[in-house]
Amino acid sequence: MRGKLDLDRRPLVLIWELTQACELACKHCRADAQPRRHPDELSTAEGKALLDQAREFGEGQLVVLSGGDPLAREDVSELIEYGTGQGLRMTLTPSGTASLTRERLADLDDAGLRRLALSVDGGDRAAHDAFRGEDGSFEATMAAAEAARDLGVPLQINTTVCAETVEQLPAIRDLVDDLGAVLWSVFFLVPVGRGRVLTPIDPDRAERVMSWLHEVSEDAGFGVKTTEAPHYRRVALEESDDDGDFRRRLGIRAGKGFAFVSHTGEVFPSGFLPQSAGSVPDESVVDIYRDSDLFRRLRDDDALTGKCGACEYRAVCGGSRSRAYAATGDPLAADPLCGYEPAGYDGPVPDQHPAD
Repeated sequence: MRGKLDLDRRPLVLIWELTQACELACKHCRADAQPRRHPDELSTAEGKALLDQAREFGEGQLVVLSGGDPLAREDVSELIEYGTGQGLRMTLTPSGTASLTRERLADLDDAGLRRLALSVDGGDRAAHDAFRGEDGSFEATMAAAEAARDLGVPLQINTTVCAETVEQLPAIRDLVDDLGAVLWSVFFLVPVGRGRVLTPIDPDRAERVMSWLHEVSEDAGFGVKTTEAPHYRRVALEESDDDGDFRRRLGIRAGKGFAFVSHTGEVFPSGFLPQSAGSVPDESVVDIYRDSDLFRRLRDDDALTGKCGACEYRAVCGGSRSRAYAATGDPLAADPLCGYEPAGYDGPVPDQHPAD
């Protein structure tokens, strides 16, 4: 599918943030989640209309239901069943709370859930719960992972990389393997929401982590991908003898192969790039993705500026547009996490710390 995907017409991933309500207070939370649901969340009927629109992207469109904690809504199974009936591949990223029971997972499985993504940000209970801000989160997450395995629901593990978690990565890798996950999705911190109080790793450390992730990917029984770190593809291409899989994923980044619908219907290039290009249900998410000025500019590799614009890998990578926006206010600027120097480039090197 990736090799045939026209990113001007269709995203690889469409994320819908069902709600920002969540019981946890995670240090990195992009959504700055709240205890209660927002009164202006998309309703069930409006959500189904959004899924109808998503179907227009084409059969098998991947839709990720996220939050906050999407299980704070009672209509999750209904929405998954509806989307599945529309030919969409429906996946879910719940929080590790008491709501994530075996019975609830069985209900989601019956509705047609294609994959469950759980967050693990520490290699043991103490490290994970401290990062998540809730005692018992690790235990709930492990129980949900076991239930997913018993039900035959494919499991994805998401991990945030920052100064507070980077030393935990080897232990988390072992957990990913032990849990039988099919994919480890590694998120490199973008300082938005509560994540502004966390410390990003520096570009040299990021390069070493990406090189290590590539080594893991060659031997592991699960896939490895990065989020908001597209230069992982450049690292992998430099180190890999078989670059076919990476070539099939060229250029996927915020606004280019990726779109995000907020809990109130605003359409963003990414949940980490809070610049609206329009809103549903008044507008079609298909039209916004394909035709809005913001999305079109983000898909233009030649519109990138600074070091990213000069880089010979810009079509492979293109840098994190979200991190560039967080650091400079310009989504087309250079990604401050990347330490690579394009051949012959003698312009300014971006500050790795976000602007105040």
